[in-house]
Amino acid sequence: MGGQQGNTAPQQTNGGQQADMSTLVNGSQDSEGQLLGSHATTSDLSELLLVCKTVLQQGVDLVDKQLTEDAQLTADSKFLPGSTIGKHLRHARDHFVLLLNTVGAPANNDVSPQPPAHAIAPTSTPSAAPYQFSYDVRVRNTPMETSRKAAREALLATVQQLEAVVPRVQADATMQLDAITPYMQSFPTSFGRELWFCALHAVHHWSMVRVIAGEMGIQTPSDFGFAPSTLVYQNREAPLGTTKGKM
Repeated sequence: MGGQQGNTAPQQTNGGQQADMSTLVNGSQDSEGQLLGSHATTSDLSELLLVCKTVLQQGVDLVDKQLTEDAQLTADSKFLPGSTIGKHLRHARDHFVLLLNTVGAPANNDVSPQPPAHAIAPTSTPSAAPYQFSYDVRVRNTPMETSRKAAREALLATVQQLEAVVPRVQADATMQLDAITPYMQSFPTSFGRELWFCALHAVHHWSMVRVIAGEMGIQTPSDFGFAPSTLVYQNREAPLGTTKGKM
């Protein structure tokens, strides 16, 4: 190795540090230094509730407008062995239900023909923080995996549950996430963070739904399965893109 090189990085002034912190608080910047979004207060979940509802509505629109028969829900993927559209819809929805059931009782108006509420039950009694829960609870082979009608009802029931539960819970309500990694581990977290995870997790599965739909020649909307950060970075007009980022 050659001799030590001097530190040529410029000294950062307090003003510069403040500017960097402002970027972290008020939004991120792309490679050209353009602000990519504004930061809402973490105590306000109204925008995040809208995001979650939008993501689930994309699933409803899929079964209502893009799929034409129940068999398309169960068609096995060539590129993603073992995957079906129905399985991805069910799995993504389950995460929302597990989280919401933990902080509040299951929605009374849940008309989805799913297994009884105890089949996807909270790991602690809904009462007060800290809430303890796990996403590793699984209920497979449910009606929404094979029926467009059942899938539609299940997804809409979860939208209704979001509307009933989210406004009553603080974003920073403390939670304990138990996970099999495969080691049994526990992590401190918050309701707001996990609500965002559920939304982004669903988008991730919508991207795989997009692939499976494409195998069957089914065209999905251009923004379906794309993360909001990607849509905003690409300056794409979409419900989760620049339309919302500029608000």
